[in-house]
Amino acid sequence: MASLPILTVLEQSDVSPPPATVDDRSLPLTFFDISWLPFHPVHHLFFYDLPITKTHFIETVIPNLKRSLSITLQHFFPFAGNLIVFPTPTRKPEIRYLEGDSVALTVADCTLEFNDLTGNHPRDCDKFYHLIPQLPKAAKGPDHVTIPVFAVQVTLFPDCGISIGMTNHHFLADASTRFYFLKAWTSFARCGSDESFLANGTLPFFDRVVNYPKLDESYLKNAKVETFCEGYQPQSLSGPTDKVRVTLILTRTVIDRLKKWVSTQLPTLAYVSSFTVACGYFWSCIAKSRNDELQLFGFTINCRARMDPPLPAAYFGNCVVPCIAMAKTALLMNGKEGFLTAAKLLGENLHKILTDKDGVVKDIGPLDELLSQGMPTTIIGVAGTPRLHFYDLDFGWGKPRKHETISIDYNDSISLSACKESTEDLEIGVSLSATEMEAFVNIFHGGLEAYL
Repeated sequence: MASLPILTVLEQSDVSPPPATVDDRSLPLTFFDISWLPFHPVHHLFFYDLPITKTHFIETVIPNLKRSLSITLQHFFPFAGNLIVFPTPTRKPEIRYLEGDSVALTVADCTLEFNDLTGNHPRDCDKFYHLIPQLPKAAKGPDHVTIPVFAVQVTLFPDCGISIGMTNHHFLADASTRFYFLKAWTSFARCGSDESFLANGTLPFFDRVVNYPKLDESYLKNAKVETFCEGYQPQSLSGPTDKVRVTLILTRTVIDRLKKWVSTQLPTLAYVSSFTVACGYFWSCIAKSRNDELQLFGFTINCRARMDPPLPAAYFGNCVVPCIAMAKTALLMNGKEGFLTAAKLLGENLHKILTDKDGVVKDIGPLDELLSQGMPTTIIGVAGTPRLHFYDLDFGWGKPRKHETISIDYNDSISLSACKESTEDLEIGVSLSATEMEAFVNIFHGGLEAYL
């Protein structure tokens, strides 16, 4: 007997803002956005417990999601627009919305095991790729390239639950903007209209008040936009791979003990936080599982409130600056001292950026000075932040059972967020080869025993 297909597409459609609610508009990219042009798309996946039939899914759930998404796009029009790239570094790319532009929506059902996918144990990365949407293909015009920026896939696991997968280009929005968008969409879906959100929420701030022409010019030149007119298509994830993903939890108790130990050993270290000790501990563990020379660890900082003058929290787009540290792997491998080194480097670099009297933008620029130490063999990035509570996003079915950042599979990034059960606990998503994951998890859990 033939096996059932893993995924069956039930419908493919396009969702636009309600007719005549959004004028034709464009939003120029700033250097904050332009810096992300060469990067892969971002993929997020939310699982919800919802034991329903296919009939209820098609007749009730999908129409409500479409209707609420349409209303959301009325207020967040760039998600329905396209990036317009011109074949010259003298003209900035822009996100352009024209009447009728839309978001590609895929509706499907799936035979994969819902409870397996939503666990914390090692799970095959390949399985998740069925649940995230592909972005529509870019289109080449006579004087520009048109690149869709956002897509959605809703997948039913009959009598178990559903998943909502989203793909967007990072140049469209950082995590803060994406969270505002999802807060609006979930509110509209849960309440049936935008009245409650408009009364209590915050609409996006579209004014392009970030004005650094020289940085715009420099970043645009480095982005090599002329190559976008030579057959550009977005990257995507596909199997087979040998990678597995694991979710690790650091409880508040463990985090406090890590912070206390770092503060005791380094009493003059100016910045010790839950974030820096969690990242520092992870960094030291991954170093112990690899035999390379030099490692780079980086994350981004939301700098809306740190601009001069400060930007509104609802500023639309990207407004983050990088914080990067490098170390020889040998310095990170030495037991507790390796963790201490990692936490010290991250704390010092973060404190320097946050307290610079000249502002956060001053240090944005080439990595030449940092890379003078050599080219790192391992580059680890952090996707997400515990400050944004993605587990609060309720479409009307309760909180998500699980949130996964699938795009960490492109490289050695990790995801970091507040836990569902307690926002004081941290959830770390890791994607590694099956062999390396086994060694890493043993090092991670075994190392914590020294602090308990």
